[in-house]
Amino acid sequence: MFGHQLCRFVSLILLSILLSGDTSNGAPFGNRKSGKSPSVFSLFNLKEKSRFWSESVIRSGYDDLESSNAGKFDVINYTKAGNIANHLKLLEVDSLYLPVPVNFIFIGFEGSGNKEFKLNAEELERWFTKIDHIFEHTRIPKIGEILTPFYKISIDQERRHHLPMISHINYNFSVHAIQMSEKVTSIFERAINVLGRKDDVSSTSDDEIGLWQVDVDMMDVVVTSLVEYLQLEDAYNIFILNPKRDAKRSKYGYRRGLSKTEMDFLKENKSLQDRILQSGNIPDSVLALEKIKRPLYEKHPMAKFSWTLTEETDTIEWHNRCQDALNNVEKLYQGKDTADIIQSKVLQFLKGKNDDLKHFSEKDLKSGDFSGFQAECLTDTWIGNHRWAFVDLSAGPFSWGPSVGGEGVRTEQSLPNVEKTIGAVAEISEDEAEDRLQEAIQEKFAVLGDNDNHAVDILLAEIDIYELFAFKHCKGRKVKLALCEELDERMQDLKNELQSYESEEHEESHKKKAIDALKRMENWNLFSDANEEFQNYTVARDTFLSQMGATLWGSLRHIISPSLADGAFHYYDKISFQLFFITQEKTRSIKQLPLDLKSIMDGLSSLVLPSQKVQFSPHMLPLSEDPALAMAFSVARRAAAVPLLLVNGTYRKTVRSYLDSSILQHQLQRLTDHVSLKGSHANSRSTLEIPIFWFIHGDALLVDKHYQAKALSDMVIVVQSEPSSWESHLQCNGQPLLWDLRRPTKAALAAVSEHLAGLLPLHLVYSQAHNTAIEDWIWSVGCNPLSVTSPGWHVSQFQSDTIARSYILTTLEESIQLVNSAIHLLVMERTSEQTFKLFQSHERELVNKYNYVVSLWRRTSTVTGELRYTDALRLLNTLEDAAKVFADYVNVTVASLHPIHCTRQRKVEVEFDMTTIPAFLVVIFILWFVLKPRRSKPKIN
Repeated sequence: MFGHQLCRFVSLILLSILLSGDTSNGAPFGNRKSGKSPSVFSLFNLKEKSRFWSESVIRSGYDDLESSNAGKFDVINYTKAGNIANHLKLLEVDSLYLPVPVNFIFIGFEGSGNKEFKLNAEELERWFTKIDHIFEHTRIPKIGEILTPFYKISIDQERRHHLPMISHINYNFSVHAIQMSEKVTSIFERAINVLGRKDDVSSTSDDEIGLWQVDVDMMDVVVTSLVEYLQLEDAYNIFILNPKRDAKRSKYGYRRGLSKTEMDFLKENKSLQDRILQSGNIPDSVLALEKIKRPLYEKHPMAKFSWTLTEETDTIEWHNRCQDALNNVEKLYQGKDTADIIQSKVLQFLKGKNDDLKHFSEKDLKSGDFSGFQAECLTDTWIGNHRWAFVDLSAGPFSWGPSVGGEGVRTEQSLPNVEKTIGAVAEISEDEAEDRLQEAIQEKFAVLGDNDNHAVDILLAEIDIYELFAFKHCKGRKVKLALCEELDERMQDLKNELQSYESEEHEESHKKKAIDALKRMENWNLFSDANEEFQNYTVARDTFLSQMGATLWGSLRHIISPSLADGAFHYYDKISFQLFFITQEKTRSIKQLPLDLKSIMDGLSSLVLPSQKVQFSPHMLPLSEDPALAMAFSVARRAAAVPLLLVNGTYRKTVRSYLDSSILQHQLQRLTDHVSLKGSHANSRSTLEIPIFWFIHGDALLVDKHYQAKALSDMVIVVQSEPSSWESHLQCNGQPLLWDLRRPTKAALAAVSEHLAGLLPLHLVYSQAHNTAIEDWIWSVGCNPLSVTSPGWHVSQFQSDTIARSYILTTLEESIQLVNSAIHLLVMERTSEQTFKLFQSHERELVNKYNYVVSLWRRTSTVTGELRYTDALRLLNTLEDAAKVFADYVNVTVASLHPIHCTRQRKVEVEFDMTTIPAFLVVIFILWFVLKPRRSKPKIN
């Protein structure tokens, strides 16, 4: 009985062992590999490959994402992907590229300009392809409120930033170099001569030697007519001028308006003032050019670098029209004295269309008060009102920037100089060549001394002298020196002498020296008459081209795609300017205030894009009737001792009265019950209200010690006071720049543009190498609110485009951040077989919404690259909604998958293995043997 029970127990143990084993083929999620597949949208991550978007690339991406036909391997592929982002092949967007078309237009580089300098396409391509044609858009943190004693910009780097300092958006510049023909060069040379006049009219000498000024307003007509004639308005145009210099005029520059001596002449000549007041209307422009067009190209060649050489037939019609117009101007001014010319210029101010040209009104003329008028700086660079700027390498040189201690100031060596580089290596005469050769011989043999030198060493020394001399003075000359021909014959003799040392009778060391020298001479072509296809790349030319490349790269960084202020600047359909004019005493009406309200409103309107509406709400707030506002003003008013080191080296300590912007902002924000002071963002994107607090004060008053206006996060502060000639910390050509504190319109527009769209002064740009802002004052020119060399405040097309681009960049940046955050959620969401069917129901919609965002990115990039900013702005609201819809749908998808992840799986999967069949048979046999019925034995009594 015991044996029978033991057999049953052993059988059950064997059965349990055989049935136990690997009951599941599942694996923990943590053991899965989640390798990333290459994304079809790596287009956004083109760091090295950087090219423009193409239709084929985008379409292939869509096809890849949308091809999700169900198949038997779908579940396996889904689970193996590891996460949903990998399954959809989505990566976070690293970079998005905006194409920017640029034309570099070279005038006077075909061989007829200054020093007959000629550029070749190979030289330009070799140097200008080295320019960074791709760089990130950057933002500059808030500028510190207080400048250091040496006027160095301080940056607040501790703040948290809404958008990254180095943006996801990259500018992709396509550079098209255009070399103009000799006909165009002749027109510019003619215009400089006709439109130029003496800077110092007090001199009675008829000698033309001295400083000359060229009327930049009339040059604007010439340049604009060329741009319109060739139809280059669909790109940004940078002109590089190299006109031939007039030997009679030692130095010239560009200026708008009158010089200091002309202004003094007008002040002292009462009869001239009366003549001006009694004069009738004059044409808007003395230089009138009929608009004609002959397109240079059908569409800008959107390539990294391209080169076009214009023919005379391309511009002959424009040349003839300009020639006739300039002849008429010359006849108009011919025989006129200084008073007549000044009268003509002043009437252009008074009767002109541009309000910023009206430095003084008829009221000023009648009173004879010209104290607020200051002569503009003479410059050799200029930013026009349209999409063009120029640098004249034959003008100047000039200097401007901070008086003491500033960085990146414009000096006389800042721009490439044809005369000091190319002209410095001008061809020397026969006598000079012989003298230099003798000096080189004496210097070389003085080194050898009286030592007993072998004849081979003497020959080698002579070869070294001739080689160096030939490279400097014989190679690439237009007129060959007779001395070079003699040296060519002497080199043949030296070669024969060296060949005689190849025989075995000479020492091995001397023989080796001679053979090495002969090998050197085999590749020489120093004295050859053969015409080379291209001139040699001399050190002087390379120096010039490298400097010019740096200058043009600076134009890209400071004019075309400047850094913006830190912040998010959104597009609004309407801009409402809330103007609060705060005075000491009550005034009857705004018209009696010492300001030109129409001029201010026109200036503010120029900051508004054509697709936007503008609204003004002017208010008067006398401090005498508003105790709360008067208290805020008094608390914010402070005084500081400011050390000054003037241009002439004089040290001065002044006590400045100023408004502390932080305190004033805090005090104004506390006046929440003051209904008239409210101005804020509307709840929707329909209207943006900008409160501008314009303080009118008697004594000299500034903002934060050094400014006339300051942009804050929710308001703009402007200060107007009585001094008409305030000596600033800036200088121009050795003279201090004087500010008219009675007319802070220019400073106000600069502050409002910063508050509205993040525009900053032209000399500021973010440097990734320094991780902060740096200064470069070369392009701080033009009659726009952001320059320092002109009191004009006309908003250039460059700045209007920057304002529009600022709105576009903000929306693109925020949509990228939103999409990246959604993709990050998909990266964190693990895939499993249980979630496949549910995810499949969301996949198509998820892909479609992502594709829609990408298509809007592509569309915005394309339209912006064509400079159609109005069309691009229409896409912004749609892009914002599309990015938000995609992010919301990602959240919905992820939320729907979570309940399945959280459900406990009770199902146990048993795997059937054929190898267990023999074991089952053995167990069954044992059980049968143990449990089979026993035959009962007969009982025998």
